[in-house]
Amino acid sequence: MPDRLNGYRILILETREEAQFSKLLTEQGADVLQCPMFTINDLPDPAPVEAWIRGAIERPFDDLVLMTGEGLRRLVKAARKIALDQDFIAALKGARTFARGPKPGRALREIGLEPQLTTEKPTSDGVIEMLSRADLKGHRIGVQLYPDKDHGALLGAIAARGATAIPVTPYVYDISAADSHIVTAIEEMAREHVDAMALTNLGQIRRLIEVARTHGLEARLREGLAKTPIASVGPAVSDELKSHGLSAAIYPANDAFFMKPLISAMAVELAKKKPRSRTSK
Repeated sequence: MPDRLNGYRILILETREEAQFSKLLTEQGADVLQCPMFTINDLPDPAPVEAWIRGAIERPFDDLVLMTGEGLRRLVKAARKIALDQDFIAALKGARTFARGPKPGRALREIGLEPQLTTEKPTSDGVIEMLSRADLKGHRIGVQLYPDKDHGALLGAIAARGATAIPVTPYVYDISAADSHIVTAIEEMAREHVDAMALTNLGQIRRLIEVARTHGLEARLREGLAKTPIASVGPAVSDELKSHGLSAAIYPANDAFFMKPLISAMAVELAKKKPRSRTSK
């Protein structure tokens, strides 16, 4: 049903799929307050990514581990720039693919492929557990990583299974560019100008707290979060909230950890109360 969120102001802390999430919320009548957590950029030097792509074409991987949908899209984009995108996609067809949650699976489907195995929890530990049940001995495994995280445990787990990991990190984050957006979001929550905050990955709450501390606003953030219902897309986000003494008031039904079920859950919960009145946005 359209307009189920008419009059409600939803804060989204999203970057990789911000446009899609905002569109889905707007279709339900929501007033969306977008707060990019960071800017995603291609690597300043494309040579390592291009070399990884050429290597994948010349000697296709036995297995492919995808940590993010954004990463696969960036790899295909990089391959297209050197006129190798079709060769690259063809080379991936023979690999068994392991996906960290649903987002890499969606990116695979965009290029006509499917993940063979997907983690129940979209975390690095979930990927390690999934790989522990697979026969990897002697395999060459392409591993798409993401920035600002130590992936030593994952790469070590692959080596321990007798396989060779061939990693690539196809993008970088520019986090400082988004600080002002996050400070504004903190103030809007504290002033009760937000009806709900939607979290779609665990890094978002970490980033919120990090920026609040940097700008001396941690108390203000806690004040705002006490006044603002938090909607969590799934268990990884909810667990991260708990680690900071916070909890989700809104959660998708039937363990459906995607954007649309999250939006439905927000519509059901927020319908129990009127939208907050506000004089500014």
